[in-house]
Amino acid sequence: MIDQKPKTTTTLKRLDNIEANPRVSVLVDAWSEDWSELWWVRVDGTAKTHHSGDLWEVARSLLVSKYPQYRQDAPRGPAIVITVETVRSWESTP
Repeated sequence: MIDQKPKTTTTLKRLDNIEANPRVSVLVDAWSEDWSELWWVRVDGTAKTHHSGDLWEVARSLLVSKYPQYRQDAPRGPAIVITVETVRSWESTP
């Protein structure tokens, strides 16, 4: 979800990219000096931006309930919703 935090521009390239090609990947990883603690997970799917509606409301309410700073100024921008098609992961094994 796009919030009001200061950004260089309000025309965000990630939103344009989703409109041009909705195929997306989200990668989360953990790095450590101790290589036995390394891991990553990647989610691939199709993204869509929502500027209003039920999915937008759900995304907004989840963020507001998780982050106290949003209780005073809830996000007003579009939500990016990903329909997950594949999940891949890896973790090091000692």
